[in-house]
Amino acid sequence: MEIKKIQNFIKSYEVWIFLICAPLTSAMFVYGRYLHIVPGRLYIHGRFFLLLFLLMALVKFNSGNNGLKNIFSPMLKWKIPLKWLLFSFFFASFIACLTLILQALYLGGDIFVFNLNFSTVSSLSFALNMILFALVGEVVWVSYAVRKLSKIMNPFFASQIVGLVWGLWWAPIVLFKVGVIVDLPIMALIINMMGAAGICAIVYTQTKSGLCVWVLQTMLNTSILTFPVSPGAGIPTYWAFSIVYFTVMIVLSFYFKTVKRDPQIKPTTIQL
Repeated sequence: MEIKKIQNFIKSYEVWIFLICAPLTSAMFVYGRYLHIVPGRLYIHGRFFLLLFLLMALVKFNSGNNGLKNIFSPMLKWKIPLKWLLFSFFFASFIACLTLILQALYLGGDIFVFNLNFSTVSSLSFALNMILFALVGEVVWVSYAVRKLSKIMNPFFASQIVGLVWGLWWAPIVLFKVGVIVDLPIMALIINMMGAAGICAIVYTQTKSGLCVWVLQTMLNTSILTFPVSPGAGIPTYWAFSIVYFTVMIVLSFYFKTVKRDPQIKPTTIQL
C-alpha cells in the first residue's frame, strides 16, 4: 500500500519532481566535473543527456512507452506554416539587431554597423553539437515541461516557471565555469532563459510543432555567438539583449494570448 501511495504521489507531481531534480542533478554532475571526477569528453554531452535520461526514466516509470512517445510526438509535426518557420529562423537575429541598434542610439554609435563573427558556428562539430543540444532542450523544457504545466495553468506562466528552472539548471555550469561562455552573468542568463521559454511557448501554441521550436532554439544559440551580444562582447550588451528578448516576449505573449488558458487543454488530476 505504501509503495502504491508513493507511485501515485510521483505520478501526481511528476512535472514538479522533474523540475526540482533537474537543477539538482545538474549541480552534482557539474561539481563532479569541477573535481575532475567526470571526464571532460563525457561532460560535454553528458550534462544534456543526463537531463534527457532523467526525464525519460521518470516518464517511463509513470506512463510507460506511451509516455515516452508523447514527449517526442511534437517532433513529428513537420507541417508548419511558413510564417512561423520564418519567425523561428529570424526572431533571435532580429532581437540581436534591435539590441545593437538601441545600444548604438544610446551611446551615439553607428546603428547599422554590426561586427558579425561566424568563426565559432562555422565549425561543423560545434554546429552539430549546438543543434543536438537545442533538440534536447526542446524535448525536455518545451515538449514536456511547458506542455505538462499548461494543463494546469496558462502557457505564459508555465513557460516562466520552466524558464526559471532552465536558468537554474545552467547556474552550476556558470558558477563552476565548465563548458560555458566566460563571464556569463547568472541573472541575465535566467532572464534570457525566461524570455526564451516564453517565445518557445508562443511558437508551440501556434504550431504544435517541436521542430519549429527546435529551429527557434538553434537560431537563438547561433545568434548569440554570431552577433556581438554575448558576454564576450560586453556584459552590459548581454544584459541588454536578455532584457530586450524578455520584453518582446511579454508583448508577444499578450498579442498571441498565451496569458490565457488554452480551452482545448483540460486539466487532469490524480487522487492520492
